Amino acid sequence: MLTQYFHASEISVTLFTLAFAMVAGLLLSRLAKKVNLPAVTAYLVAGILVGPYCLGALDIPGLGFTSAENVKAFDLLADCALGFIGFTIGNEFRLEHLKHTGKATVVVGVLQACVATLLTDAALIGMHFVFPDVVTMPVAITMGAIAAATAPAATLMVVKQYKAKGKLTDLLLPIVALDDAVCLMVFAISFGIAKSLDSGAVDLVSVLAEPLIEVFASLLLGAVIGGLFTFVERFFKSNSKRLSVSVTFVFFTVAVSMLSFSVGSLHVAFSPLLVCMMLGAVFCNCCDFSEELMARADSWTAPLLIFFFVQSGAGLDFSIFKEPAIIIIGIVYVLVRSAGKYIGAYGSCKMLKIEDNVSRYLGITLFPQAGVALGLSLIAENEFGAQGLIIRNITLFGILIYELVGPSLTKWALVRSGDIQIKKVTERSHFPHYSHAIHRKKEQQ
Repeated sequence: MLTQYFHASEISVTLFTLAFAMVAGLLLSRLAKKVNLPAVTAYLVAGILVGPYCLGALDIPGLGFTSAENVKAFDLLADCALGFIGFTIGNEFRLEHLKHTGKATVVVGVLQACVATLLTDAALIGMHFVFPDVVTMPVAITMGAIAAATAPAATLMVVKQYKAKGKLTDLLLPIVALDDAVCLMVFAISFGIAKSLDSGAVDLVSVLAEPLIEVFASLLLGAVIGGLFTFVERFFKSNSKRLSVSVTFVFFTVAVSMLSFSVGSLHVAFSPLLVCMMLGAVFCNCCDFSEELMARADSWTAPLLIFFFVQSGAGLDFSIFKEPAIIIIGIVYVLVRSAGKYIGAYGSCKMLKIEDNVSRYLGITLFPQAGVALGLSLIAENEFGAQGLIIRNITLFGILIYELVGPSLTKWALVRSGDIQIKKVTERSHFPHYSHAIHRKKEQQ
């Protein structure tokens, strides 16, 4: 064994793992380009290959992630990446933009989530009569709430890579940002009903009030830090200093949003994604040089986002395939949730008389699901025990499918809507602002 001849410190093993994961993601992204797959799909597949079920199973320190605990050891980077994702999405809430899409964002964002929840509830309640010992009523109702969640990270990555621009993209990005808040509210109501069915009694303060307070407290915290961020930025003139301040404030915001406290029996926590989203929204509306600064921050965080998706792929749990019932229920969940997202988005777009190119394809771009859904499933697992473990496994199955297939479907929908012009994509597509700089330089020559 190599470990007999080489002795590495814990820090060096961590850095080897980090470097190996990044190299795997970058190499596979080159292969993905050859077959016209989004880079985010390549990063997820790379994560699977270097994860605990493939190379990591060899148990060679530094050569991939050797265990689930090893994957979680890198959560600090993942949390920071999510912070920058939220910060970037906040840029989509510029007031001049919302004047044109604000009503549609709210109506479509709420209805698509609610329709997905109701259809998933109905389907899994039906599955209750087929697998009564697996899908109990609390499981069915909780899974319906989790169905409302949409992952913004993969969608944002596809939009960036292919420089998607158009009416569908303009509506999509605010919706995936709003979806986090809508999902938490839907989950609060559904989880309260599920708990009352499970125990016959429920604490309305902890079940209904806490998730709602989490949403509003997160938005308020993000607004306060965003105001402070905007004030501090004005004291720095150079681009490098301003970028450093931006990165510092995102790190600071992620750290603060992870704090929690109790007021009597009420537990108050924050959603890091919502807090950072509000940070970006306040900053982009209050700072006159925010657009250029966000573009610089966007380029700086590209490697961080690559590792985020590689780690996400490594964290996918393939042990769930050992249970046939979970596979069957998981397939039903994926199909029905997808139908709910599509029908909800299509119907609400038609109700608002939004053009066909948007209404036909918007629902498809809302399929991806990841972090928020997993977080809610962990809450259910802690509350319901054995039933909660079933919820977590079904959610994991859905995430596995959506993470691998979702980015390609999002790309297809954006191409069909005309928001992605394939011929215009360059090799520097991961760094759109770099590409624009090259283009401007050529024009000046």
